[in-house]
Amino acid sequence: MTYTILDPSTVEQHHGVLRPLRQALGVSAFGINKLELGANAEGFEHDHAGDGQEEVYVIVGGSGSIRVDGEESPLVPGNVVFLSPEAKRQMVSGPDGLSWVGVGCQPGGYTPRQQ
Repeated sequence: MTYTILDPSTVEQHHGVLRPLRQALGVSAFGINKLELGANAEGFEHDHAGDGQEEVYVIVGGSGSIRVDGEESPLVPGNVVFLSPEAKRQMVSGPDGLSWVGVGCQPGGYTPRQQ
């Protein structure tokens, strides 16, 4: 049996926003990152059309919004967002900043259990 408990703050932050957790946790089936925007900031707009990766964001702190293909939706802790590869997305933080966990994988990279 293997398990890992990790404090994301111990992982070096990249680009001022991203803490890559996959390797530190020993995950091989999907990507996972902790992301943080300071107060009243905008993340970079991007999509995953090139690599085909689907993403799920779980909002864990602060508040703000997400812009998807020009449409803006508010975000608060507890919200879960699914994004298809071609969805152009940008996170925008509110006055208390915004933090979320992003999980991504290309379709077919995971085999769901039969229920």
